[in-house]
Amino acid sequence: MVMRQGEEHSPATKTPRLARNFDAVTQGGVLGRIGPLEVRLARDAAEIAAVQEVRFRIFYEELGARMKPEQRAARDCDRFDDVCDHLLVIDTTLPGPDHRRIVGTYRLLRQEVAARAGGFYSNDEFELNALVARHPGQRFLELGRSCVLKEHRSKRTIEVLWQGIYAYINHHKIDVMTGCASFHGTQPAAHAEALSYLAHYCRTEPEWDVRAVVGRYRSMDLMPREAINPRAAITALPPLIKGYLRVGAKIGNGCVIDHEFSTVDVFIVMPVAEIGARYINYYGAEADRFAA
Repeated sequence: MVMRQGEEHSPATKTPRLARNFDAVTQGGVLGRIGPLEVRLARDAAEIAAVQEVRFRIFYEELGARMKPEQRAARDCDRFDDVCDHLLVIDTTLPGPDHRRIVGTYRLLRQEVAARAGGFYSNDEFELNALVARHPGQRFLELGRSCVLKEHRSKRTIEVLWQGIYAYINHHKIDVMTGCASFHGTQPAAHAEALSYLAHYCRTEPEWDVRAVVGRYRSMDLMPREAINPRAAITALPPLIKGYLRVGAKIGNGCVIDHEFSTVDVFIVMPVAEIGARYINYYGAEADRFAA
């Protein structure tokens, strides 16, 4: 991912593939719409630059990430931006051209693209390559750099992003979504109950397990299971992580401190076939409206 901050589900036995034509994915067409919000992929360099500016406002100005000397002023950017697809949400009520109306974004890195680019972004923190190697018949997608401007952080913004993601994974026949998700700050102990809840209640099955890399591994198991108040722990989870758990995601082994972004990162693993059926039906139906 890195998915940075800016309950029940019914497992599906098989993920439906949408039957209609997904030319909208490759041609930059609208992939979802809720009220005045539209979601699609970035079409040109101006829109990618605008996405980088939105990310900078959230990660650096709001959340206190540290700038690198070589970084462009007022942009969050790295080498992966040139190879990733950038999903963006546009508020059509705002004035100006589309690249000035972007209010939310996700960065999408497919397995075959990552292979050509030297690997996934998350490899610096988690042993993602080992997971991919254990599932040679599966197609992986790394989700990252998720953020929404503060004034647009609402359920409808998240839902329209998921409409776009669902259209994208069906078009590219993605089997597994992965990536990092973050707690604010660099002290795991400050999130002891929430991290311990993830460790005791939300871990991946062995076949999907991913461990933090040697040298950066920090335990999430900071409290015994019997000391955890699940309701309080869920309340303390970042909204993004709660959203992934609702859909059916599981959490890898260990957390990592990211000093550049001032976060404690955990790893999300979401096999598409295990996404809750009600979410597949909802997002699939909505994405299908824009698939022709």
